[in-house]
Amino acid sequence: MTDQLPPDSTPAHPSVANEAPPAVRSLPFAQELAAFLTYMRSEKQYSPLTQQNYQRDLEKFRRYCAQKNIADLNMLAMSHVRTAVAHLHREGLGGKSLQRWLSSLRSFFQFCIRRGWMQNNVADGISAPKSPKLLPKTLDVDQTAQFVAVEGDDFINKRDRALLELIYSSGLRLAEVTSLDLKDIDWGEAMLTVTGKGRKTRLLPIGSMAITALKDWLVARKQYTQDNEPALFTTQRGGRISHRAVQMRMQQLSISQGMDNPIHPHMLRHSFASHMLESSGDLRLVQELLGHANISTTQIYTHLDFQHLAKVYDKAHPRAGRKTDSVDDEC
Repeated sequence: MTDQLPPDSTPAHPSVANEAPPAVRSLPFAQELAAFLTYMRSEKQYSPLTQQNYQRDLEKFRRYCAQKNIADLNMLAMSHVRTAVAHLHREGLGGKSLQRWLSSLRSFFQFCIRRGWMQNNVADGISAPKSPKLLPKTLDVDQTAQFVAVEGDDFINKRDRALLELIYSSGLRLAEVTSLDLKDIDWGEAMLTVTGKGRKTRLLPIGSMAITALKDWLVARKQYTQDNEPALFTTQRGGRISHRAVQMRMQQLSISQGMDNPIHPHMLRHSFASHMLESSGDLRLVQELLGHANISTTQIYTHLDFQHLAKVYDKAHPRAGRKTDSVDDEC
């Protein structure tokens, strides 16, 4: 999406809010935004990624306000927010992104109301355009086994094999697996303590294949990692592995493991959820394992389960008379 507005030169803290170069038009609400970001960091203790998402969403709105010469929060009306939603939608922002954007605005405005900087939350009651529901992409059991079976005995291969086995074994998010420490594993019980979204912890079982791969990895880990490094998964430099490093390795492994399409971390998590639901039929169990606060988030996997069953039916029943593609359209 192209943006013709000037770049924001707002500093990260209100105390230096006047240090922007005079040639660049500063954006409005600088001190209010800085206070909000401090609140999210110090009081709400949101993750750095969540803080970045909030800031990016709010910067979009501040640039819009700069275009409209809206320099004060109490100049805002619901019509401004509606117009901004329509503008961003025309520029290509999808329904889910706009929902998150509106959520960011509501949180910011509510914070400003509590501080006495606004009278009303002008984002309340405004909804984003609906996006078509897309089912998450998953691998079948054989494809998953092919992908996680990384061969080789060197440092990187052992690490990658353990990392992939653990993501699939316990249904982990990318941020969860990269933040794991050695102390998070209970080897006696084969259990894993994970800190997920909202800093909520959950206890997850670890499968035997993952346990074997992890023990093999820890032997290789000692060669490059200092004893005082807490991270479970590290690089050859001895530090904690980053999100981007995991994503890049999975892209490379997608090719070397002979996969038809690139595999990303969340695809393994989706596959874990789909396979668990196919085998157990217990939606509440899958919800607990995934760490979803709301079961409606988990219900997407019931559609995947139905899709799987429908395809099996189409292939197996002699008088099914249906096309597989029509099942995909309905789901």
